This record gives sequence, structure tokens and C-alpha cells, in this order.
Amino acid sequence: MDATQAIAEPRRREILRLIWDRELSAGEIAAHFDVTFGAVSQHLKVLREAGLVSLRKDGRQRIYQADREGMGPLADYLQSMWAARLDTLAALAEAAERSQEP
Repeated sequence: MDATQAIAEPRRREILRLIWDRELSAGEIAAHFDVTFGAVSQHLKVLREAGLVSLRKDGRQRIYQADREGMGPLADYLQSMWAARLDTLAALAEAAERSQEP
């Protein structure tokens, strides 16, 4: 599976967002989802095989982080997509706050 197919799945994009700026263990990643650890593990495998995440073993733990260099131009696309979401969320929060002012 190539990188664009790998990120077509929403949970995989969310996993990438979680490990964009930090390393997390597979268990820490799985705790963010309401699916089985096995399902998250399969998503991580797809992301790893597509070259989108790096894996580091620390004892029995598997530690993951987004591999932005391996993503090439896809990294810029994902970053801009998440930034746009944050901008929209901030605008909605500000509008809600203004509507509650006396």
C-alpha cells in the first residue's frame, strides 16, 4: 500500500497526528481509540510499511513517531490540513464565547 492509500483511512491520519511531534508507545496510541489494540497495531503496521512512521524498540515496548522525512510532500499536506482544522476550531470557540457575553 502506498502512502496516499495509507492516509486515506481516518484512524491512520489520527495516529499520525498523535505521533507528529512526539514518540508514543503502541499502547499509548491504542488508548486514544475505542477499537482493539490489535486493530491499532494493524494500522501501525500499514503506516510503517508505507514509510510514514518510524519504529524504535525499548525493551518490550514499540515506540512510534511520524517519519516526516519519509513522507516527503505528504508531510506538508498533513500539516496544513491539521492547521486548518485548528483555525476552524479556534474561530468556533471565539464565536461561542462572543455569543455568551452580556
